Amino acid sequence: MEPSQPNRRIHFLRDLSHPPEESATTSESPRVLPPHPVTEPPQPPLPPPRLSGLHPGLGGAHPLGGGFHASPHDDSGDLSHRLNLTSLPAEIHDFEELKTHLHSKLVDAIQPTELAKVPPERQRGMLARGIEQLIGSLQIPLSGAARSAMVQELLDDLLGLGPLERLLSDPSICDILVNGANQIYVERHGKLERSSVRFRDDDQLLEIIRRIVSRVGRRVDESSPMVDARLADGSRVNAIVPPLSLRGPMLSIRRFGSKRLNMPDLVALGALSAGMSEFLSQAVRAKMNIVVSGGTGSGKTTLLNALSAFIPHDERIITIEDAAELQLQQEHVGSLETRPPNLEGKGAVTVRDLVKNALRMRPNRIIIGECRGPETLDMLQAMNTGHEGSMTTLHANSPRDVLSRLEMMVMMGVELPLKVIRQQIASAVHLVVQVSRLTGGPRRITSITEVTGSENDVISMQELFRFRQLGLDADGRAMGQFEATGIRSHHAQKIEIVGGSLPAGIFTPGVMR
Repeated sequence: MEPSQPNRRIHFLRDLSHPPEESATTSESPRVLPPHPVTEPPQPPLPPPRLSGLHPGLGGAHPLGGGFHASPHDDSGDLSHRLNLTSLPAEIHDFEELKTHLHSKLVDAIQPTELAKVPPERQRGMLARGIEQLIGSLQIPLSGAARSAMVQELLDDLLGLGPLERLLSDPSICDILVNGANQIYVERHGKLERSSVRFRDDDQLLEIIRRIVSRVGRRVDESSPMVDARLADGSRVNAIVPPLSLRGPMLSIRRFGSKRLNMPDLVALGALSAGMSEFLSQAVRAKMNIVVSGGTGSGKTTLLNALSAFIPHDERIITIEDAAELQLQQEHVGSLETRPPNLEGKGAVTVRDLVKNALRMRPNRIIIGECRGPETLDMLQAMNTGHEGSMTTLHANSPRDVLSRLEMMVMMGVELPLKVIRQQIASAVHLVVQVSRLTGGPRRITSITEVTGSENDVISMQELFRFRQLGLDADGRAMGQFEATGIRSHHAQKIEIVGGSLPAGIFTPGVMR
């Protein structure tokens, strides 16, 4: 009697965990598979299906024809029998249709409990052998390149992040923006372009989003349709799903280069001049409180990382972030991260909670990844009460806008007279560094401005260095020059008191090299 359907589900995690040992059986008689019931005379084998599609995304067309045939001594036929898959449906004509069909069969066949018992580092190899057996047993006429691509993409779908894996493996891509299953944009070298990569459908995209957020203990569904997370490499992830996103799930991935950029790297890339770099390094060592301001994708976190390298190694630093991105190289660093509410809406830990706690941890400096709300008051108070040299970032379009934003965020948490708030800001913040993403993609420090105090309830500022845009180059990228305004820093003496020294003529008006 033929086994029932559930008993025919594949258990190749168990079967493939111990590959056959060839040398131990060479002297024995060959293994004979148990015969299957035969109810009618065997018929001549059907010719393998002709697949005429092309495989997209591999740098050229890959014909899905070829002469692959399974070895007669391969036991993959037994594998396909237990998968209940001995032939391909007639409607399969190209690579994507074939991959979708095999994927659905494998998903039905894999036992999650068995997969969980296998060490993660072995799962990929074991599943790859199972997929190879399956392709071989079906005599699917794939060329060598298309066969390798089929195995790789099925593994990405089953164990990885599906189509995103191909984009994440490209070091030239810094942003991945997904607007539903069929529309993916990437940023390369400062320019957005549409990718040929696609998801199978919105269900696959939603499954990949859930896979990403579950790895950091978060969830996304109709009751919690927005989520922030990060990948294993530190890339920042934001997802929003229906009903809030009207055209399918949306996913944004902000990547960070494998190489951490330091200040000399930024100078080499033209983000600032050597003189500006020297001034900022001395300001950090002199424990000036610094706010890095700019728009989305302007390079605020990159600059904050670079500035942190100048903090002396004998100081205790506490970092506070919504999603951990900072990569400080000092040894004495405590990294804190916020936590969203649980399914019952309880247990959330905010930036403000962490700032208050950090003050009890005896930090020399506190670095907040981004100020967005009422925690701003706690940060200003920390800067004013012995935690000099602290730093943060925020979204603003100019140094003067930074002051307005700080005022607004303080008032989000407590009602204080505007005069008191401005006095707090004027005494706490020493420097505002404005970063911008210009036309064509280049990121530049467009202004270094210092706060000099307050007079008649107005905070006074003076610009020390700026970037003057002169036009566009042949590639449509903004070009210009860095200039000193000719104003000597109000805090230059603070640098000298702690043993620092600035290059002669650094404040001389004119173009900086």
